Amino acid sequence: MRLIVSPQDFPPASYPLSLYRASGTTEAPSLPQARFRDRYWVNALLFLVTLASTTTVGASMQIFFDRNLPFDLYQSFTMYPELWRHPSSLLAGLPFSLTLLTILMAHEFGHYIAALRYGVNASLPYFLPSPVLGTFGAFIRLRSPICSKRALFDIGIAGPLAGFVFLLPALSIGLAFSKVIPGIAHQGSLQYGVPGIEWLLGKLIFPGVASSDIYLHPAARAAWVGMLATALNLLPVGQLDGGHIVYACFPRRHGVVSVVIALMLLPLGAASFFDQRRFWSGWLFCGLAMLIFGRRHPMVYDSGELDGGRHKLALLALVIFLLCFMLVPAADGGL
Repeated sequence: MRLIVSPQDFPPASYPLSLYRASGTTEAPSLPQARFRDRYWVNALLFLVTLASTTTVGASMQIFFDRNLPFDLYQSFTMYPELWRHPSSLLAGLPFSLTLLTILMAHEFGHYIAALRYGVNASLPYFLPSPVLGTFGAFIRLRSPICSKRALFDIGIAGPLAGFVFLLPALSIGLAFSKVIPGIAHQGSLQYGVPGIEWLLGKLIFPGVASSDIYLHPAARAAWVGMLATALNLLPVGQLDGGHIVYACFPRRHGVVSVVIALMLLPLGAASFFDQRRFWSGWLFCGLAMLIFGRRHPMVYDSGELDGGRHKLALLALVIFLLCFMLVPAADGGL
C-alpha cells in the first residue's frame, strides 16, 4: 500500500517567477498538469484478479475454521484447484476477501481523495494479487509534484486514517465470530503475531481468554492483514506513508530517521536465522530494501510550518502504528 511518487525533485526554478509573485507566497503554486492517459482496464483487471485470489485464500481459511483445524498455509495451496472446480465453494471466501479489499480500498482512496483536494494528479489504486494471503496490497501513483508540506502531510496520513476507520469495526466483528480453542495459535505451520489492538479487543470480547486460545474468524484474519499493511506503511522511512508524515513535520531529519529505522530492522531480521520463533526474517528484507531504495524523498520547497492540529494527527498516526505493529508477524510453527 505504498504511495508511489516520482523520484524527481521539483526545485523552485522549475516554476515561473511570475507565478510566485502572483501568489504572494514562497510555497510552490499549482501548475497546469500534464495529461496522462489512464488505462482503467488495468486497474479493473488487477482488482478482479485480486478479488479472485483473496476469495480463494478466504475459502480455504473458512474450511479450516469450520473444521476447528489450524490454518495451514502450505496445505491450503493444494485446495485451490478443487475450490475452482466447484465455484460455489468460493462463496465461503467472501467474508475474508471483501473485508480485506474494503480496508485496502479505504486506505488507497484516502490518499486519492486527498490528492484530488490539492490538485495533485493521482492514479486510481492498483491492486496486487498474491497466492499467499491473497494480495500484496495496493498502491496509487502520484504523477505531479506535491507543492507544500501541508499537502504532503494530508495526502500521506489520509490513507492510514481512512483504512483504520474500516479496520477497527472489521476486527471487532471478526473477533465476535471467532472461537475459543485452547492452544490453537501454537498449532499449524505458521504462528501469527498479535498486534496491540487485537489483544485489547480480544480481552473485551473474550474476558480471561489468552490470545493464543482465540481462533480468528477469516474476517478477523483479513483485519489482521490490514493491520500488518498499516504498520508497514507507517514506518517512518522514505516514501512510505510514515516517511511522508516525518518529512512534512521534520524535513531536515527525514534522511537520518529513515537510515536509523532501516538499520534497526537489519539485526531484527538477521536474528531470525538463530531463532525463528522470536524474530521475523522479513525485517531483514525490509531493512535492506529501505536502505537501497527507500531513503530518499522528493524535495518539497515550502518554508511554512504545519499547524498544531496536524502535529496532533501525526501523534495519532504514531498511536495507530504502535497498535498495529507486530515484532514477529509470523513465526514457523514447525520448529
